[in-house]
Amino acid sequence: MTPSLRLCLWFAVSCCALAAAEPSKPNVLVILADDLGFSDLGCYGGEIATPNLDALARGGVRFTQAYNTARCWSSRAAVMTGYYAQEVRRDTVPGIASGGRGVRPAWAPLLSDFLRPAGYRTYHAGKWHIDGKPLENGFDHSFDIGTGQNNYFKAPGNTDDGVPNVQTPDYYVTTAAADHAIKYLKEHAAKFGGQPFFQYLCFTSPHFPLQAPAADIAKYRDTYTKGWNAVAAERHARLTKLGITTNALPAMERDVGPPYAFPDDIAKLGPNEVNRPVPWSELNEAQRAFQAAKMAIHAAMVDRMDQEIGRVLAQLKAMGVFENTLILFASDNGASAEMMVRGDGHDQAAPMGSAATFLSLGPGWSSAANTPFRRHKTWVHEGGISTPLIAHWPAGIAARGELRRDPVHLVDVVPTVLEVAAAKKPATVKGFAVPAAPGRSFVPTFAHDGGVKHESLWWLHEDNRAIRVGDWKLVALAKGEWELYDLSKDRGESTNLAAAHPDKVRDLAAAWSARFDEIKKLAFTDPPPEPPAGAKKGKKQKQ
Repeated sequence: MTPSLRLCLWFAVSCCALAAAEPSKPNVLVILADDLGFSDLGCYGGEIATPNLDALARGGVRFTQAYNTARCWSSRAAVMTGYYAQEVRRDTVPGIASGGRGVRPAWAPLLSDFLRPAGYRTYHAGKWHIDGKPLENGFDHSFDIGTGQNNYFKAPGNTDDGVPNVQTPDYYVTTAAADHAIKYLKEHAAKFGGQPFFQYLCFTSPHFPLQAPAADIAKYRDTYTKGWNAVAAERHARLTKLGITTNALPAMERDVGPPYAFPDDIAKLGPNEVNRPVPWSELNEAQRAFQAAKMAIHAAMVDRMDQEIGRVLAQLKAMGVFENTLILFASDNGASAEMMVRGDGHDQAAPMGSAATFLSLGPGWSSAANTPFRRHKTWVHEGGISTPLIAHWPAGIAARGELRRDPVHLVDVVPTVLEVAAAKKPATVKGFAVPAAPGRSFVPTFAHDGGVKHESLWWLHEDNRAIRVGDWKLVALAKGEWELYDLSKDRGESTNLAAAHPDKVRDLAAAWSARFDEIKKLAFTDPPPEPPAGAKKGKKQKQ
């Protein structure tokens, strides 16, 4: 072989290798936090150190009016199917098996199933909380946090591709989720560099129990002694300065406690626990110390999650794919006012935040974490359904560092990802017609002047219900009367305008009911399969 021929061959092989290492389709990394408050991140006004997420916000776009479904399993259904959870029977619909244990219709596969035919390798790490198993729903690898959510330092029920996860002496589940995500990415780089990937990374942090490594907790030991009222006011001031909020800070609702009553569990937590967001000044010295320590643990959990996200981002950079990876970060619901004791119980004598304790954030700190909004996880007032949402993609986002005020929802993740992946849903799945979904791609928001338009957004959870049309929001507590708010002036939902605008209440209530009728119809219907080729029209097919 002549030197010139060798050179040509080397150049051709090099070009092929380069093409294999740099797939033209973007990679996708979807990161979900669990029970994260709207203002817990630094880039959303929080005092917790989140430098990696803050950097993504600076290099991407931040949404100020992004929504989830108020609960973990329903939000995960929305993220991965593109439908409201009730449409796919993953939140309660009267008269049919549904809710947290509901089974999706055959026409509602997950995003992973749509990406595989488009050439994507698919990986899951962390919480699942969707019906079925990841490996049976389009994922090539899965680290599944099963029953391990009751203790961050133990791994019962956690599996790696179905094999029980081996626990190390320094095991911490937030770190373990990142470890597995990185392991799958390394394998991808070594074996599948010519294909794009979809990584679905679901942390349990900062969901109860409040548990974190002692060194992380120590960083926040003195941060919260000022109390939840002062922290909420400081966050509100930063949110206002950032331009994320313009509404006044709503008063903490001192009579609103946890959404579910577990008085025996609260008694197990000792005399310094409180289940109402009473003014900090009304607590005694021991209670203040106890409560400040709880929030320090919550902050440590968020801090540690950000550190682990940083490790995953470093892996993307090491692979040379960071610039062409769409990263989406959100929370499955607002911060939680729930208070309970599960798992191995709570040892009052053990160090707070250790494996022997089981603590919850409670309504005081949850109110501060959800600043500048009212209520908590499970409610569909803004505090329960508002999420930080960060989109980062250097190769695809021109509007870097900009805020986006378009109302968007987790149902928008599927159409957004499908658009950037140049993938489409088929017309039928397993012989069943695929119904139209409510999601809208928010890819247009990646441009400097882009936007996305929803005719309406709809909620129902635990009989709490809401609808948003434009800047008007109609919301009601379970068995409660409708409340009406103008979100352009009052996202804190402090001034109920229902009495002043009865016609608007009537119209929006009718729209909520009409949408629910459509949702119920879809939940009850598995469209019949298409008739086989050559079958006579009109002949009923077996289902």
